[in-house]
Amino acid sequence: MGTRRRSRELAMQALFFMDINNDYSEAMLDCFRGNFKPSEKAIHFFSRLVKGVVDHMNEIDNIIKRFSKNWAIGRMSYVDRNIIRIGVFEMLFCHDIPLKVSINESVDIGKKFGTEESGAFINGVMDRIHLAIENQEIQTQQQTA
Repeated sequence: MGTRRRSRELAMQALFFMDINNDYSEAMLDCFRGNFKPSEKAIHFFSRLVKGVVDHMNEIDNIIKRFSKNWAIGRMSYVDRNIIRIGVFEMLFCHDIPLKVSINESVDIGKKFGTEESGAFINGVMDRIHLAIENQEIQTQQQTA
């Protein structure tokens, strides 16, 4: 498994942990890292993803709400919701990652950790967001971190 894939999987698990506890604090992230320490190779990208999602969660969740037809954020599974959050963060703020890579990685991680329907669900939401970015309905931003 590649370092970025491992970072994404750990970021999803950390965000899941924080989400299920409704606590996005640094202390909660430290607790996760104390039990599931990312490798030296994975730590930078892992931290970039988790911090980025937490810092931009309202914006990311509003975009997800807008493009997830008939699905409220709270009705999504914790796994699907956090995989999509990471993918949307990448699409909006990580210009070094092609949009299709973010989509494919999100779908693959959804298939691994989610339900039988997760891959298709994640793909549908992410594709709609991808099209909105291409049609300039959503503006991407340079990441500051």
